Amino acid sequence: MLDNLGVWTMRVANKIREPVKGAVMEESTISETLVPLFKLNRLLNQDQGGRRITLLGSIDNKPALLTAERAAFPSDPKVLEAFHKCLSNVKNLGTNDIYHWYLASVSQGAGNPPDLKLNLVYPCTEKHIKKYSPQGVRIVTETPEIYRDRIRPYIAKQREEGRLNWVFNVLEGRKEQKDIIHRDPGQEGTKEEAFILAPDLNWDRTTLTSLHLLAIIERRDIWSLRDLKKSHILWLKHMREKILEATVKKYPEIDRDQLKLYMHYQPTFYHLHIHVVHAMLEPTSTQAIGKAFGLENLIFQLETMSGGPDAGMADVSLSYLLGEAHDLWLEVFQPLKERLKG
Repeated sequence: MLDNLGVWTMRVANKIREPVKGAVMEESTISETLVPLFKLNRLLNQDQGGRRITLLGSIDNKPALLTAERAAFPSDPKVLEAFHKCLSNVKNLGTNDIYHWYLASVSQGAGNPPDLKLNLVYPCTEKHIKKYSPQGVRIVTETPEIYRDRIRPYIAKQREEGRLNWVFNVLEGRKEQKDIIHRDPGQEGTKEEAFILAPDLNWDRTTLTSLHLLAIIERRDIWSLRDLKKSHILWLKHMREKILEATVKKYPEIDRDQLKLYMHYQPTFYHLHIHVVHAMLEPTSTQAIGKAFGLENLIFQLETMSGGPDAGMADVSLSYLLGEAHDLWLEVFQPLKERLKG
């Protein structure tokens, strides 16, 4: 598999400086002869979601470490124009509304294992383009008043525009049913507490250290963590327990204390869901402070919050990260900042 892309970067930990067969050779030439001599002992480590591996082996009976990682994708327009034409063995993993995901190979040959995970959004919207474009990030503070007057009406508008069709396709049994790991009826066996657990579309369904699942609730009146109240504490604890239980049952190689559960704010879609990832998954911006809110911490916050059962996350100020291309930065927080400066 190391030859598939032709873009692996190789590093050998032990440096051998001895001349080869008595010939005087340039150091770079000597170095290039080492990799073909590497004899594998075992896989030592795999990280970055399986994109980098470290192998333990030997060269001339001396211990050696070989690390291989995928190089960056090219940015030359001419190369990118031909990129999709080089793909082979494209296998669809699933399709839901405008979202499609695949495994594929860059190298030719029917027997080659997949070396790429592809996600296709078609047709995409301007919001998708903004989301995946480079942009600056700001830290904003959302007070209960800003949430009530500006953010919640914005969320309601997003939900009315049909952006949750793919979610409802799953919940209503039209799509991705074979992928559902667990369907939980809730403590009382009602839609009020039911949820499903399924793989996130960004996971390759194979590399356990990059495991990423989504738990999506059935009820439709809780849009984000802002809707959580003290009255939901027992339900959240039940979900946490059932999510952990179902995940380790499906993937017995993983222990409960190797799983992280969190919610995003602002989330990608406004229907409450919980991310479940392996603790070894290398953190990206989606797991950063100011984006990911740990489920356990949310439960603790609700437990220690003053007030009756209707007190909740809508009553507190939240600071979080927001991209400069996000509607909420452009329409709410940037104008607010300008007014405060003036």
